[in-house]
Amino acid sequence: MTLIKSISGIRGTIGGEQGENLTPLDIVKFTTAYVRFLKEKHSKRLTIVLGRDARLSGDMVSDIIEGTLLGCGADVINVGMCTTPGTEMAVITYKADGGIIVTASHNPKQWNALKLLNSEGEFLSDAEGKRVLALADDAAYSYPEIDAIGRVLSREDFNPTHIKQVLSLDMVDVEAVRLRHFKVVVDAVNSIGGVVIPQLLRELGCDVVELNCEPNGEFAHNPEPLPQHLTEISDLIRREGADLGVVVDPDVDRLALVCETGEMFGEEYTLVAVADYILSHKVGNTVSNLSSSRALRDVTESHGGRYSASAVGEVNVVTMMKQTGAVIGGEGNGGVIYPELHYGRDALVGVALFLSHLVAKGCTVSELRATYPSYFASKNKIEVTPAIDVDKLLLEIKSRYSAENVNDIDGVKIDFAESWVHLRKSNTEPIIRIYTEAKSQAEADALAERFIAELKAISHL
Repeated sequence: MTLIKSISGIRGTIGGEQGENLTPLDIVKFTTAYVRFLKEKHSKRLTIVLGRDARLSGDMVSDIIEGTLLGCGADVINVGMCTTPGTEMAVITYKADGGIIVTASHNPKQWNALKLLNSEGEFLSDAEGKRVLALADDAAYSYPEIDAIGRVLSREDFNPTHIKQVLSLDMVDVEAVRLRHFKVVVDAVNSIGGVVIPQLLRELGCDVVELNCEPNGEFAHNPEPLPQHLTEISDLIRREGADLGVVVDPDVDRLALVCETGEMFGEEYTLVAVADYILSHKVGNTVSNLSSSRALRDVTESHGGRYSASAVGEVNVVTMMKQTGAVIGGEGNGGVIYPELHYGRDALVGVALFLSHLVAKGCTVSELRATYPSYFASKNKIEVTPAIDVDKLLLEIKSRYSAENVNDIDGVKIDFAESWVHLRKSNTEPIIRIYTEAKSQAEADALAERFIAELKAISHL
């Protein structure tokens, strides 16, 4: 069982011993530290938005956080079961001082987490996150007395507002999509996406076939939207004669698409397609992280823009997007960030922009996919024990391949002429991620196997 404290928030497994898992006492400790951090930045009484996904532990964790926020003297806007991008938008809409999202994203059901937001509805920076962790280790804190405790300002569903905000975007061609009457199968792995994505699609005039859409937290399959977990939706798309399949993770910041043939569109190509649509109307720059496909670079340059790669992590992508004035960006895991709405990965924005693009192209999903550069990815991971010095391990790999084009801003990425490999320590799990890309699936898989074997040989795993 594990408790991980990182730039991605406070993430751990439910139950077990304090300090080693996400226990009630740990939840209080880190929530208090977050309020103390915000009080250093804001002298006024704080207002904090609280939202959660449909995980089995969501109510329990959310209730503890709400009580702790009130006990720390902060007022709470509780949006209940809400997507990660929806909670981010609620912070912006209500002009709150921060927000906490209770979700462990793609992790299995025994996990949960506190994702911490600033007043812009964006994740805390690395320095800010470290400050929260430092305050969590400082027990010298006096909680407010009775007249200064917080209040719950409201408990209301924010999801309809988020949908309305997405549909109001200039680049979302609502009327054209409605006229097309797409038939869409949705797999939301029994979390909040099962409510929000069908609502959005029906607003867009789509005929929706629901699969795993009851938000009960009992994940019907591994919640990470990878091809090996999505055989059920592929079969259903073919049986229903659907135009498209939409798959989201439990907190709805990642979007994977499935062609009308039942074949994967490719999680990496969600952002590529949406960027193609945006850049066809507005010349500009793009950003994705080091683990993302070269296809975004190719599409960006074909439209006259400039592509930049950031370290992995949404906050790093957002920082570089602001620095380069990017008009679209995100991560190759299906995360689309469209600044016209907000600086956060948002599957709702991804769906609406993709359907607008599909209508404009007047083709099927598989035909659209065929228009993009053909790269094949292999995403793997190996578990590591605390005894393994991952940084030393990656340094050895860097040294061995020093004659190649190596980028070490986040782990080690080695660019070969026709392929690349990215090795990095996960922020959220005790693993090393091994991502590769090549001109064929066999080449990508072989490159991954080569580096997995090399890592194991060096570390004696």
